[in-house]
Amino acid sequence: MSDLPRKAVTRTAKLAALPLGFAGRATWGLGKRIVGESAEIVGRELQQRTAEQLFKVLGELKGGAMKFGQALSVFESALPEEIAGPYRAALTKLQDAAPPMPTRTVHAVLEEQLGPQWRELFLEFEDKPSAAASIGQVHRGLWHDGREVAVKVQYPGAGEALLSDLNQLSRFARLLGPLIPGMDVKPLIAELRDRVSEELDYGLEAQAQRVHAEEFTDDADVVVPAVVHQCDQVLVTEWIDGIPLSEVISDGSTEQRDRAGQLLARFLFSGPARTGLLHADPHPGNFRLLPDGEDSWRLGVLDFGTVDRLPGGLPTPIGDSLRMTLEGRAEEIYELLCAEGFVKESIDLDPDAVLDYLLPIIEPARADEFTFTRSWMRSQAARIADPRSPAHQLGKQLNLPPAYLLIHRVTLSTIGVLCQLGATVRLREELQEWLPGFVVPEEVTEEPAAEA
Repeated sequence: MSDLPRKAVTRTAKLAALPLGFAGRATWGLGKRIVGESAEIVGRELQQRTAEQLFKVLGELKGGAMKFGQALSVFESALPEEIAGPYRAALTKLQDAAPPMPTRTVHAVLEEQLGPQWRELFLEFEDKPSAAASIGQVHRGLWHDGREVAVKVQYPGAGEALLSDLNQLSRFARLLGPLIPGMDVKPLIAELRDRVSEELDYGLEAQAQRVHAEEFTDDADVVVPAVVHQCDQVLVTEWIDGIPLSEVISDGSTEQRDRAGQLLARFLFSGPARTGLLHADPHPGNFRLLPDGEDSWRLGVLDFGTVDRLPGGLPTPIGDSLRMTLEGRAEEIYELLCAEGFVKESIDLDPDAVLDYLLPIIEPARADEFTFTRSWMRSQAARIADPRSPAHQLGKQLNLPPAYLLIHRVTLSTIGVLCQLGATVRLREELQEWLPGFVVPEEVTEEPAAEA
């Protein structure tokens, strides 16, 4: 393929082709119906063609377009099966791979960033990328000290492309609706745009990865590769093998799915408590399942380009609100939501209605273990999306404070992956261990001093 398309007019034209292409295929589908083919067959073929174009355009553009596609990929669990089916394979491809940039471009970046003698830093370097993501692609190599490494090379013009794409996608948000029915894509695009500068800064990414790698050294459950070398557009880290989570989703055993789900939940909640950082890009392409002895697995975690800085761990009000909801304390949970800005001062809601709205959402935290399924995710999405539903009417009146925006997206994305896995997870156990406020500390009472 050619280099990453950098001219705004070129990229805009490609993105505009998505909704226009959908309209064209709808006309084609109508023609097929007129000549007598069944609605079911035509509809399935129509969606398949749309899915293929979605992957082709978002994958080739990389940048913000691909970032948007990756974000969509973890939410397919919430879509009705007749819609999700055709998109699943196409969007899942975006979790691990996309059309690579030419070898000559990779070599040019390495020469500019590492110097004309860049090859001397490697005993081996594979020109064929092992993975291609939204702003960079990864090559496998052997560092000069003998360590196997992953070399992440940023696409030239990635920053310009990222901002341009997200701005254009924001303008097309309404037109993109038919591609993923039932999903409001505009807030997702806005949040991705807010994170652009951090995503492009390999210095910040290296810093976040070093913190995690140090904290999880010799951890029994989680593996984070160490940073070997970093400069503006190249990041070299230790290589880790393992089964990509996308493969576990498609072909994994029940044991692998459950273990991956448990470790993913554990990392989501333990990471902020242990490092003060929240890994904020939880799509399956960023995780590996690593064998650890017989019938045992660890979770490999990659890509720390997007993190939320939480020095005190996850905010205590999250744990407080979960605990109060489970205990049925409607008045207290409502007061807490008002104090944190989830309910604006100008809004007046019935505390019992708020409790009824929250209880089904936090069902996984109620039981000792919970099986996450696509059908459960779809039922939750349908309950909130249906304009006739009381939950929909109440949800429209709630507010999401900026401090909770990224935490909310990461949590929803992780739940989406758990539903893709179909994993049975002891979520309550992780919340009790790692989430501040979920468990009230027992009061310590001092024994009276013994009289002489």
